[in-house]
Amino acid sequence: MIHMENISKSYPGRRGEPLLRVLDNVELHVARGDYAAIVGPSGSGKSTLMHLIGCLDAPTSGHYRLEGQDVAGFTAGELCRVRQEKIGFVFQGYQLLKKLNALENVAFPLLLRGVPLRRREQLAMEALEKVGLCARARHLPSQLSGGQQQRVAMARALCYSPSLLLCDEPTGALDQTSRDELLELLGELHEKGHTIVVITHDPCVAAHAVKRYRVEGGRVWKA
Repeated sequence: MIHMENISKSYPGRRGEPLLRVLDNVELHVARGDYAAIVGPSGSGKSTLMHLIGCLDAPTSGHYRLEGQDVAGFTAGELCRVRQEKIGFVFQGYQLLKKLNALENVAFPLLLRGVPLRRREQLAMEALEKVGLCARARHLPSQLSGGQQQRVAMARALCYSPSLLLCDEPTGALDQTSRDELLELLGELHEKGHTIVVITHDPCVAAHAVKRYRVEGGRVWKA
């Protein structure tokens, strides 16, 4: 599913300074149905790698194929379409809309796509069922625990059946109990055939994945 070959990413330096090379000739391969963790300390380049995997940014050089499509040279509009159709994002901060209940938050991306009301409510409820939160469908985010809010965010990412579930520090804002519950959920989703990539600085979180990659100094290797 994910095939990165000789991927490099550089950013302009300050005035008079050379380019800042954040990723250097990265090779990364994740097959459909894999559960992979990408682990590394702050400043290692893992966030930049996550942005490239999620088509939130484009590499300076190299080739990135997502489900066989070479997205390295895509326009901004084409990258947006790939994000909408193929990738479900889960972030550390949940990013739920405070005035919408859990069901409405999950259904919101479908609303933006023009899916009819009855169909998007059906899909949203099915996604909430996957994460064990049907009973909380009408609760606002303020009425949910941190772990429950992250489950709502997970359901939102799953509601349109993306090819890839991309999680950026998904346990970073959770207590130990909620973290363990979320990691158990990720394991269950993997067993059901979902392709999952988790970006984390925590080796304990990475240990739950089937494949592990280490990022440091802009290079990536299998751990």
